Amino acid sequence: MRDPILITGCARSGTSMVAGAIHLCGAFGGELAGPNKNNRKGMFENSAIRETLSKPYMARNGADRLGQYPLPEIDKLNIPLNWRNRVLDIMRSQGYKKGPWFYKGAKMCLTWPLWHSAFPEARWIIVRRDAQDIVNSCMKTSFMRAYHRREVLQAIGEDNEADGWHWWVRQHEKRFVEMISAGLNCQMLWPSRMVIGDYRHMMSVVEWAGLKWNSEVLSFIDPKLWHSRNRRND
Repeated sequence: MRDPILITGCARSGTSMVAGAIHLCGAFGGELAGPNKNNRKGMFENSAIRETLSKPYMARNGADRLGQYPLPEIDKLNIPLNWRNRVLDIMRSQGYKKGPWFYKGAKMCLTWPLWHSAFPEARWIIVRRDAQDIVNSCMKTSFMRAYHRREVLQAIGEDNEADGWHWWVRQHEKRFVEMISAGLNCQMLWPSRMVIGDYRHMMSVVEWAGLKWNSEVLSFIDPKLWHSRNRRND
């Protein structure tokens, strides 16, 4: 079974949009989380991997299950030897037989040594978005609540919720640098380019990932949803 395409980045940065495009271009994702009020086109995240593997792993390493606060300490992560098999068992149980496959998880960049150990030849797509846009979206998203709490702000040395979320974004950016410095096979992707009709980088990433471009991506990307997120930050 080949190593996967792993899609990660800050929450609220467009990872679901990118995962949806990768799915349309032929990568198997298994049983994927559907639309909700925060991701109206769908989350495109394998629910079983998220709920039975990723979240419990975060908790066992002293981190918030949602990846908000506290964050895992990279140099103290416990790396289980059976992680690869546990992930593959889920994918096979959901119908995977052969060909490209993917997993999307914003929290993966926070625990990247675990995933790199399990899948050393994986292709990583790191999804990027302007930091202020991420912060705006976090502050208006119901489940993003960590930096509303005074005790958390005091722990990280910030004064208000917006600064707290900026601190959180910076922690992710540090992980991105670590991943690149460690030699992971990464591509940075900015979904905002697709929103304005520029699909060239997405097309090149699809090819790099060993997939074939599907023109249905053009109708899947809905600028109104992205723009409404910028206006209402929902």
